[in-house]
Amino acid sequence: MQRYVMDNNKNTNVKDFQIRDELIQSLKNRFSTYGYKQVRTSTFESYDMYSNIIGTVSKDEMIKVIDSSGKVLVLRPDVTIPLNRMTTLNGLHQDNQRVFYVLDVFRQSKEQADQKESTQAGVECFGNQSAETDSEIIMMAIHTLKDLGFRNFKLEVGHAGFFKELIQQTTLTSHQLDALQSLVHSKNSIEIEPFLTQLDIKEDVRKAIQSIPMLYGDPEVVMEQAKSIIQNESMQSILQNLIDIYELLKAYGEENSIVLNLGLINNMNYYSGVIFQGFVDSVGKPVLMGGRYDHLSEQFGQPNPAIGFAFEVDLLIHALQQQGLTNNLGAVADMIIQYDQEVQTEALRSAYLLRDYGYQVLTYSTSSDMINNNLEAKFTARFSSEAYLLYGQGTKQSFSNQEELMSLLQKEEL
Repeated sequence: MQRYVMDNNKNTNVKDFQIRDELIQSLKNRFSTYGYKQVRTSTFESYDMYSNIIGTVSKDEMIKVIDSSGKVLVLRPDVTIPLNRMTTLNGLHQDNQRVFYVLDVFRQSKEQADQKESTQAGVECFGNQSAETDSEIIMMAIHTLKDLGFRNFKLEVGHAGFFKELIQQTTLTSHQLDALQSLVHSKNSIEIEPFLTQLDIKEDVRKAIQSIPMLYGDPEVVMEQAKSIIQNESMQSILQNLIDIYELLKAYGEENSIVLNLGLINNMNYYSGVIFQGFVDSVGKPVLMGGRYDHLSEQFGQPNPAIGFAFEVDLLIHALQQQGLTNNLGAVADMIIQYDQEVQTEALRSAYLLRDYGYQVLTYSTSSDMINNNLEAKFTARFSSEAYLLYGQGTKQSFSNQEELMSLLQKEEL
């Protein structure tokens, strides 16, 4: 498995910044098509807000500062919690309250001592608790990965409650639970059996826990296998919820993008329902993670069911580069127009028209010393007294006026 180390220097040159900017714009465009509106939260948050919330970021990972009044603040280590607090306390909780964000989060860990800042792009849907909402959120993640050009990817879907229901039938200590979760997460079936055998657990529960790491793969096969370890009505309800979500994803036509993983465990313990993570080729860790967290807002004194997910932008960029999907990103402009002095008027008016339609256009006179043959653009239009020619996408096409140029570009879907 390839180890990926994120680069702290995110914008080393203009092209790198353009790739990042275009990626983020693509994410924002897709989120918007599902009815989500952009919001932001403060970079500095109260330390107490995070430290008092159960199941959030480890206190040791938070980057703390002290303001002039002596109050302890943290650089935002997570976006979900302040967004949940904002929607809950400001009375914004209502059905289909849909928001998205593109924000930096700050954490420190022993594993990545040099990496303290990363960018997350995510969505949160508040106030609607249904399989339809869950499947739509997962579908949005799939839709976005396709927008970016990924073809060989999988979303692992599980449920936070399935494993928790089994654990509630045991008397494991917190230390034992941490060890068991680590074994389940790594699918270490060889060590799980002797680990469980030494504990005081009923045999049927022990066998059920033991089988959890193997409940991975084709959703229909896994769902059938899961029926054999159902211990109570709550687990039956959880399995039915997953079945309902999967049937809706099949209705979208995206069942082949889904893998069921009932051993999926998220580090954020506030998740209560469906959980999922997305993997693409060439990156050995999830590029997105999310799930349902219906009880988090209760810690702010107001029930407010919610579900969301977040992309790790730096991992997405790495994956795009590894798969050669940044070739069409980072161009300095959509169009470079080069013109002879004799046809300057037609060239500049064409540039004006294209810019009026939102295209990025650079113009150069062929007699100017400013022409830079190394500039990157998706298309080049050459205006000369002999002919008007459009170059791009491996083709050369002629046109006679600015209207024809616009028509050619629209056909090329620029």
